[in-house]
Formats: sequence, structure tokens, C-alpha cells
Amino acid sequence: MTTAIVDAYGAGRLLPDALRLRGVDVVHVRSQFPDTRLAYRPEDFAVDLQHTGDLARTLRELRALSVDSVVAAAESGVLLADELSAALAVPGNDPRRTLARRDKYAMQQAVDAAGLPSAESCLSASLDELIAWITGRGQWPVVLKPVLSAGADNVFICRTVAEATAAYTAIMTSADRYGQRNTVALAQQFLSGTEHYVNTVSRDGQHRIVEVWCYHKRSVDGRSVYDYEDLLGPDEPGFHEIVSYVRSVLDALGIRNGAAHTEVMLTGNGPVLIECGARLGGGQMPELLTRCVGADQVTCLAYSIAAPENFVAEADAPYQLKDRLRCVNLILSRAGTVPDDDGWDQIRRLPSFEHLVVNHPAGSSLSRTVDMATCPGTVYLTTTDPAVLESDYGRLRELELDGLYDG
Repeated sequence: MTTAIVDAYGAGRLLPDALRLRGVDVVHVRSQFPDTRLAYRPEDFAVDLQHTGDLARTLRELRALSVDSVVAAAESGVLLADELSAALAVPGNDPRRTLARRDKYAMQQAVDAAGLPSAESCLSASLDELIAWITGRGQWPVVLKPVLSAGADNVFICRTVAEATAAYTAIMTSADRYGQRNTVALAQQFLSGTEHYVNTVSRDGQHRIVEVWCYHKRSVDGRSVYDYEDLLGPDEPGFHEIVSYVRSVLDALGIRNGAAHTEVMLTGNGPVLIECGARLGGGQMPELLTRCVGADQVTCLAYSIAAPENFVAEADAPYQLKDRLRCVNLILSRAGTVPDDDGWDQIRRLPSFEHLVVNHPAGSSLSRTVDMATCPGTVYLTTTDPAVLESDYGRLRELELDGLYDG
């Protein structure tokens, strides 16, 4: 058995080892426009193919390697993985709905067509058309963002026409995270409520719920910045409603095989889709997640490929929260410098500290945090005591303000 992993960047770098542990050989396929700022381990692959846009050539190379499954590991690999799996006639996702798994406007249309709650949206290259739609609705704030990017890249919450105009200009004069120039902007209804995300793995249309999280964000210069995420248990308000809705969204988007990361707003009227990525969620910590909920998305994805029948039989395994887990995204309130290893010691001494991931080399200069690209790193806190969790989180933010990044 040989699996082609498309864009093993970020969380995808963990997949080769997980597959090899289950007896699956791996080859790497690079899409034309990956996010190379994400971590990648080239040493994990004996074969590393660069897709140049010539699908027939890439298919010949994969057939020569006896590839019998294809999986997208990162957002940039979703479209190519769909093309390759369909052409190779191996398990994949519904090829008729490929665009809806990547394009945020088509995604909302597909969900709406399935009779599920969705966010009102307008996609256009014209500022006049977008402003007319926004003012015609008469509901502020409104969200503007690129239609094909990720990681909170150029996502703006706008409260006036002037702010919407500035957001449109910022989007249309920049490239997305994959180096492609934005040619349209997406305006969407602002969803009020509590934001969640659900990481899943699917095989033959059977969806396993692996992790359910609650997002907490803050607004910085009109942009929505990730603050922290809490891992939820099944007794949390709205948990089962969110899980049921996400299963329906996966069906609506034609996600039948592979991982998915689905972001949902729990509004006063129930869950509404923000967006869904047909790939692994970011920030994977397999051993830690397994300790807290008994499973993790990377391991589950590898299992679904190596032993599909067993995976399907166990897809409805009960979900339980054993330990509380908070993922804290570090935030620079002003320009600063990434600390050296010793500079993180005060954070490591927090009672609930579990793990630290630093996104940039020590000594790197960073601007104020406005998105995931300017986030210095992530701290994982875990404990059985919610009071300790809150205290340590507060202390961490104090340390950031008290000179952690002063160099």
C-alpha cells in the first residue's frame, strides 16, 4: 500500500510517520502553490514529486510508484488531491463538489443548497457591487476576506463603508497565503455567537468526530486574531447540535474520505458554517490529544487509510474529555523579538504548562500580531482544574505585556 501525500506542510508533516507505523509507504507531491512558511520535513520522503500543472505527467509518476491512495495534508493540496484521486480511481471526495471544498463562496452555496443554515455572502471583483450588497443588507458589522486563503489572512471585520473599502483595497492589492494574487473579495454576514471548530476523519462517507474546540478571538485593527481555543467535552452547551450540523456539512460538501477542519458559529438560532477545510487541522499534538480525548486526527487519518474497514466499524466510538486542554496563541501587542530558549522559562514554569511551539527562530523580529503569520507561537496548557487553567492563562498574557518579546 502506497499513499501520496499532497503538501505535507504544517500538521501534514506528522502524517508520514503515522502511516509508516501502519505499514503504509508514502510519497510526497508538492502542489504548485503550497504555503512554504509552514514546517516541512523533506527527510521523511524518499520520493518528492513537484507537480508543475501537467496532470498527465504527475499521474504517470504516481502509477509507476503503485500509489493506491491520495490524501491532502494542507489546504493548498485540496484541489490537486481531488484531481489525482479521481483520475487514479482511488477513494476520494465527490469530484462534482471540488470547488465547494476550497472556494469559500461556493462552500456556502453548497451548504445552503443542502438546506442547512449558511452565511449570506457576496463575491465580486467590484468594490461598488460589494458596497451595494453591504449597504443593501443594512446590517453591521460585515466580514471581508479572500475567497481562497487561510489562517485568518486578510480577514477584516468592518463596521463602516470606509472600513469595508479599506479592507477591499487590502485584499485586492495583496496575494493570498499561497502566493496567488487576489482577484475577487468575499463579503459575508457577520455571525454573532460562539465560534467552534470540529476536526474529523471520514472514510467511505462515515465521519468520526475526533476533536471539538471552542475558539476565542480578539479584534486587532479591525482584524480577527486567534486568542485561545478550549477543547470541549460532550456535556458542553450546544456540543451535540454542533456535531450533528458538522456531519451534515461534510455530506453537503462531498467530503467522503480524509480529514476535515470545520469552523462553525453557534448562534442564537443554532450552528452556522464559517468555513471548512478538507484537510488536517493545524496545531496537531497527537500524544497530547490522545491523552485528553482518546484519539487524534493524524492517527485517525492514518488508520482510515491503512485499515478502512476497521475504521468504519469504529467511526461512532464515543467521544469523551479526560483532561482540560487550552491552546493559547501567543500575541505581540507591538513589534518585538522572538525570545531565545531560556527566555521562555517563565512560561514553562506555569503549573499547567504542557508544550510550547515557536513559529519563528530565536531573535527574529516580528511585527504586531494581526494574523497567524505574525503569531510568535503556541502554548498548550492542560489540567483537571479549570481555576488553574484560567490563572495560568492570565499570567501568560501578563508575561507577554511585561517584556517577553523585548529581546
